[in-house]
Amino acid sequence: MTIRQTRTRAALAVAGALLAVGAPTAYATLADDAPVSAPAPAAVRGDPYVETRLLFGTERPDGGPAVTDRQFTAFVDREVTPGFPGGLTVRSVRGQWRNADGTIDKERSYELVLLYPLREATASDRRIEEIRRAYEKEFGQESVGRVDDRAHVDF
Repeated sequence: MTIRQTRTRAALAVAGALLAVGAPTAYATLADDAPVSAPAPAAVRGDPYVETRLLFGTERPDGGPAVTDRQFTAFVDREVTPGFPGGLTVRSVRGQWRNADGTIDKERSYELVLLYPLREATASDRRIEEIRRAYEKEFGQESVGRVDDRAHVDF
């Protein structure tokens, strides 16, 4: 047997061993009932938080005047800041949604972003729902959109 044949056989043996060891893991991850998960990041920074985004439209369904920047700022100062004094973010955005009549409304909107520790989620949920209802009532809105995500936050 030549050196070349010996190297080829050794390479084939190593490849076969790697396939034999890796195959059960590969097939296990392809099983229909295998849990699907994203790879974990190398390092997770920060503490577990919840990020809640609230979406406030400004056009009034009854045709009244749109909510102004001044009115929205006053609403945030009165209804949001006392329950979330640690901070928040407000963005002016353009949005659209299908209303109860089936009409697509396009309007100037606000996105309010709240971050709060996961351990405060239950108490924060109650305050957030109060904020949503207060805006709907005060400005005659059909709804205020809400999006919740978990996050790791480091200040």
